[in-house]
Amino acid sequence: MALALVLTTISPAIGGVLVRGEKGTAKSTIVRALAAVLPPVEVVAGDRFSSDPADRGRETASPDGPFASDAAVESRPVRLVELPVGATEDRVLGSLHLERALSQGTAEYEPGLLARAHRGILYVDEVNLLHDHLVDLLLDAAAMGRATVERDGVSVSHAARFVLVGTMNPEEGELRPQLLDRFGLTAEVAAPRDPARRVEVVRRRMAYDADPDAFAAAWAPDEEALRARVAAAQALVGDVVVGDGALLRIAELCAALDVDGMRADIVTARTAAAHAAWHGRRFVTTEDIRAAARLSLPHRRRRNPFDAPGLEEDLLDDLLPDDPDEPDPEPPGGGDGGGDGGGDDGGTSDAPDTSPDGAHDAAPDPGPDPGPADGGTSDAPDNHLDGTHDAGPDPAPDPAPAPPPGGTSTVGAGQAYRARLLAVRGTGEGEAGRRSRAVTSTGRRTGSRPGRQGAVHLDATVRAAAPHQVARGRVPGTGGRVLLRPDDLRVAVREGRESNLVLFCVDASGSMAARRRMEEVKAAILSLLLDAYRRRDKVGLVTFRGTGAELTLPPTRSVDVAAARLEVLPAGGRTPLAEGLLEAARCLEVERVRDPRRRPLLVVVTDGRATSGADAVDRSRSAADLLAAAGVGSVVVDCESGPMRMGLARRLAEHLGAEHVPVGEVSADALAAVARPAGAA
Repeated sequence: MALALVLTTISPAIGGVLVRGEKGTAKSTIVRALAAVLPPVEVVAGDRFSSDPADRGRETASPDGPFASDAAVESRPVRLVELPVGATEDRVLGSLHLERALSQGTAEYEPGLLARAHRGILYVDEVNLLHDHLVDLLLDAAAMGRATVERDGVSVSHAARFVLVGTMNPEEGELRPQLLDRFGLTAEVAAPRDPARRVEVVRRRMAYDADPDAFAAAWAPDEEALRARVAAAQALVGDVVVGDGALLRIAELCAALDVDGMRADIVTARTAAAHAAWHGRRFVTTEDIRAAARLSLPHRRRRNPFDAPGLEEDLLDDLLPDDPDEPDPEPPGGGDGGGDGGGDDGGTSDAPDTSPDGAHDAAPDPGPDPGPADGGTSDAPDNHLDGTHDAGPDPAPDPAPAPPPGGTSTVGAGQAYRARLLAVRGTGEGEAGRRSRAVTSTGRRTGSRPGRQGAVHLDATVRAAAPHQVARGRVPGTGGRVLLRPDDLRVAVREGRESNLVLFCVDASGSMAARRRMEEVKAAILSLLLDAYRRRDKVGLVTFRGTGAELTLPPTRSVDVAAARLEVLPAGGRTPLAEGLLEAARCLEVERVRDPRRRPLLVVVTDGRATSGADAVDRSRSAADLLAAAGVGSVVVDCESGPMRMGLARRLAEHLGAEHVPVGEVSADALAAVARPAGAA
C-alpha cells in the first residue's frame, strides 16, 4: 500500500490507488500521513484553484485569472481533501453561488472539492459506498486532469490534477469491475498475524498517545529523508526511459493474463517508470515491471463479479523471468534519483531505509521503551515499501461452515444466468440505484419543490418570484433584474431508480433437497444475487429448515459473501415456513430502523410446504398476513416441480400480496420465451 501511494504521487498520471482491506488496518491513517511527506507546492496567492505560477498555459489557466506576471506567490503544504460518502454532485464539481445569485443577481461559480484538491490528494473513505455516478465523475477528472461544469447558467472548466485514493472494506460490497479498472493501482491490506509485529504496533501507538510531540519529533528525520526521496523521484521520472524491450514485456504480460483493454498496459508502463525513478534509475528493468504488475494488474483480471481480484506470484514469475541480457542497474543512490538502493535492484547502502513500514537500520527512540522499530527480535517476515517481501506464511482463509448433522446434504449451484427484474411496487425515495422507481437525485426531471438541497430549477424559481415583482418594488416596463428572495428558490424533483434491500428467505428443508432441484434453486438465487450486485442493492439471507430459522447473512452490500454462503447451504429436515417468515419480518424491522429510506424486497424461495410444528400451515399463512399488513414488497419463487402440483406456493403468494414466479421463469430469457407466443396469439 505504501509503495502504491508513493508511486502515484511520483507520477499522478498513473490514475490513483484503491486500497482494499479489513477494518482496523490503518488504511485511513497512512493516507492522511501521505500529505505530510510530500514536498510543498507553490501557488498564486489568493487563487481558489491553486494554479502553478510556473505553468501559464491555456489548459491550466485558472478561472480566477489571468494573473499578472509579478503576482504574489506563496508556498503551502499539499492539501488532503476528504470526500464524504454523502457528498452531492454540486459539492464535488461546484455550482452556482446561490447567495450572490439571489442577493446580487449575478451568476458566479462556487468551486467544489475537485478545485480544492488540485495539485493535492483527494481521499474517499469507503469508496464502494459512494454513488456510481460520483465515482465515474472522480475517475474521469483524475484521468483527464480537468473538471468541466455546465449547469445553472454557469460554464467553467478548470485544471483538476490530483492523486485519487480510495479505501474500502470488501465486506461492505465490491466496486463494479468497470470502476475497478479505472483505478490505476490497487493494494490489499490485512492485519499482521505475527504476535511480535502486532505488539510493536500497540507499543508505538501507546508511545504516541503518551507524548505525541516527542513521538513525532523522534521520527521527523526519517520523514524528511522520505520527503527528499519523493521529491528527487518526481524530478527524475520524466527522464526515465521505457525502452521497446520493456514495453514488449509489459504487452506480453498483459496479453498472457488476459486483461481487458489497453489501460493495463499503459498504467503498468507508467508505474514501472515511477518505480525506476523511486530507485534512482533512468531506465526500466524487469524488477520495475514486476513491482508495477503486482499493483496494476490484480484488479483487472476479474472475470466474474463474485471472483476476488488477485495475482499469483508464481504465475507472475513464470510470465516475467529475469532477462540475462538486461544491463545492471545504476549504482544505488547515484544520479539524480536519490535512491537508497534498497529493494528490487538488489543494491546495498549505508543509508537508513526510510520505508514507512518502519524497517529502519537505526530507528530513533519514539518513546519509553518502544522496542526495535522492525518488531524487536522477531523473525517475522518484513514487507518493504518497494514491493519485495521475505517469505512468510499467508494467513489461512476462514474455513467454510460445516453442514449440520442429521441427514443433510450440500449441493452446488448450477450455472447463473441473466435474471428477470424484480422490483418493489410504487415510487420510493431511497438511494439512487437501478431497481425500483423512486424520487432520486439523478434521473429525468419531473417537477420542482421549495428547498435549497439539490439542483436549482431556474424556470420554477423565476415563476415563483414573478407574481411578487410589483409588490417588491419592480416597476413594470422598465426592465432590470428579477427581484428574488430565498423563499422563491425551487429545486428539481427527479424520478429515477433506487437501490433496495433484497432479503432472500430460502427453504432448505428436505422437500428441497433433491439434487437437481437444489441445483436449479441455487442457480436461480445466484442469478438474482448477480442482478442485485449490478443494481447496487443490499442483500441478506434467511434460511429455514428442521425446527427453526436463522439469519444466515445479515443485510450487507457484499453480494460476494452471500454467494459464498449460498454455495455451502445445507438442506434437509422438516419445513418451518412460519419461523422463516417471522425471522424475515424481524430482520426487516431492524433494517427499517437502521435505514428507513431503503425499501425492502422480500424474495421467498420455497415450494410452499409447511410441516414443522403444530398448525404449521395456518401459522405460516398468519406470518404471511403479518408481512402483507406491514406493506413489505414480496416475491414468491415457486420451487414446486413434477406433474402433480399442490399450488401451495401460489396460495402463500396470495397471503403475502406477492408476485408469484415459478423458478423456471426467474431467467429473463425464459420469461421472454413464455411471453412471445402470447403476443403472437
